[in-house]
Amino acid sequence: MKLETLRDLYIGVLNDLYDAESRIVKALPKLAKAASSAELQQGFQEHLEQSKGHVDRLEQVFEDLGIPAKRKKCKAIEGLLEEGKELMEAESDSEVLDAGLIAAAQKVEHYEIASYGCVRTYAELLGENEAAALLEQTLEEEKQTDEKLSQLATSQINIEAKDTATGQQASIARKHPAVRAKAQGRK
Repeated sequence: MKLETLRDLYIGVLNDLYDAESRIVKALPKLAKAASSAELQQGFQEHLEQSKGHVDRLEQVFEDLGIPAKRKKCKAIEGLLEEGKELMEAESDSEVLDAGLIAAAQKVEHYEIASYGCVRTYAELLGENEAAALLEQTLEEEKQTDEKLSQLATSQINIEAKDTATGQQASIARKHPAVRAKAQGRK
């Protein structure tokens, strides 16, 4: 791909986002299934529906540009989703896994926020006002999803994961005198 103009870059980022959103649509059901928190499962399901809408909006942008919607392999999302897959395959407590799933999802959201912010600006500069409005709508939804994940993490999930770890340490300390002594500050 040759990048000689801002329009070339704009289309390249749109292609990248189209691939990213398509991959995310495939990954979200797996994240929802892996989550143990009902609220987190629901959040992933809601974002799945939103992401399908993001794909539709991108297809509308391509249509308005008069070019076919094309996917350009998004290596960043591929890597982030692979990290999420490894997390789901790891042996962990459900509360800790949920905390990790939120972190993995937020990494994806932050990538999308950065990408949609850039591509929206390109659209504005190129006079693609309808596309800019569609991209701004998606950008705002991505920001809202990130905020919901943060709220869920700080109000519930991370606290439960911390409590799980604290409980495990106490259990280990009760079973092992050397660990108990160290926890109490003795050698």
